[in-house]
Amino acid sequence: MTASPAASASVPTAPGGLPLIGHAHLLARTPLPFITSLRDHGSVVRIRLGPTPAYVVTDPVLTRTVLVTEAAHFAKGGKIFDVLRGVFGDGLATVADGETHLRNRRLMQPMFNRAHIATRGNAMIDQVGAMVGAWEDDQLRDVFADMNDVTLAAFLVALFGMDLPTDLQREFTVLMPVIMKETIRQTILPPWVTRLPLPANRAHRRHIARLRVLIDQAVDHHSGRSAGTSLAAPDPATAPDPDPAPADAAGCPHKAAVGDVQAGLFETLSAAGDQFTRRQLQDEAITLMNAAIETTATALAWTLYELTRHPEIEQRLRAELAAVCTGRSLRQEDLDRLPYARQVLQEAVRKYGPAWMVTRTATRDVDLGGHRIPRGADVVWSPYLLQNDPARFPEPTAFDPDRWPPDRVPTTRDSLFAFGDGRRKCIGENFAWTEMQIILATVLQTWPRLRLASRPPRPQTAITVKPDRLAIAFGTS
Repeated sequence: MTASPAASASVPTAPGGLPLIGHAHLLARTPLPFITSLRDHGSVVRIRLGPTPAYVVTDPVLTRTVLVTEAAHFAKGGKIFDVLRGVFGDGLATVADGETHLRNRRLMQPMFNRAHIATRGNAMIDQVGAMVGAWEDDQLRDVFADMNDVTLAAFLVALFGMDLPTDLQREFTVLMPVIMKETIRQTILPPWVTRLPLPANRAHRRHIARLRVLIDQAVDHHSGRSAGTSLAAPDPATAPDPDPAPADAAGCPHKAAVGDVQAGLFETLSAAGDQFTRRQLQDEAITLMNAAIETTATALAWTLYELTRHPEIEQRLRAELAAVCTGRSLRQEDLDRLPYARQVLQEAVRKYGPAWMVTRTATRDVDLGGHRIPRGADVVWSPYLLQNDPARFPEPTAFDPDRWPPDRVPTTRDSLFAFGDGRRKCIGENFAWTEMQIILATVLQTWPRLRLASRPPRPQTAITVKPDRLAIAFGTS
């Protein structure tokens, strides 16, 4: 796919750029209308972020080319990932393409097998039920904040086990939203500003350091070892005293958690023994926690909003849930018998992205759909843009879960990019669907009535497309 000048045409430039700042003002003021308007100008469109060009792919077939068939020519990178690497370290989402990524993905894969996730389902249901059941009747709730809290708490149970100390859970829940807000700030500001010794930058570094301490405490709590002792090969920067791996850790990473419902998903990774340093374990835990709360919380908040607008969808969901559970509480084994709940969640994920701007970096001069992309250029793709394309999803602004029955899924699946695709596809996709189904079903079982108590929310771009304001009252009658 290497381009030759004769074979490739130049890429059309989007209108509206200004001297010096390019299209940055449009991305700042009207990001979603601007990004979706680009499909009117071609399958690949050039924009400028200040003086730097970027190439936006608006066609799903070419997007799949970038992510799958020619992925070797489009490395994971760009400013967004440079910033996230400062938070996540070299976790699976941000580590560079190559042998390290492939090795780590293989080691982590057993954590996210469907059967393994199922062993954590009932613990997650109990955690979510306790939190949702503690809401006050008819109290106005900040639903986006609630979904962040609930998804993180459920994921902590799945990640670190059922008996994580309450003080650790509480501090994780307080700290993670703060870090995410700071991270968004870092992606917006020029890199040189984020390196200055400003109070906000120093606070961000302190919060990341504290998060790593909390992860160490959570891992050590389940290891039965004293704090500061490594579960894996020591990292000279964080664990100077060597600590050999346990004798039974040399086998499959899945082994440590088999048959142990109290254990967490993360123990399948730490059981890999000397294949991960303590720093790498921290990086992966931070990556997983951020992924767990960002996409799933956003999708759930929008789902609950759509239910307040569509009582017929809400009633169909409740009928399905009642038929499956027959008056008892939700159980893990019920999830596969709730297909309409999955359809509703798929439609929320489709309509709202949730991601709106993801980047890759061209590793060589490349021909993409007849357009020449120069080596080193940022290549942008947008799940939000692709999943709101009327050519693929008629009436894209409509909320229609019936787009997703099994007999119609093949026609829509090729344009659903919420979890990426190819070798960098989100490893936690199965977990995300399970967690979202648990939370949605538990909210509906606990609260018979939902009422929108704020104006309709406006989509707001951060790392995801989130509601700017969303208050819902949950009632028992």
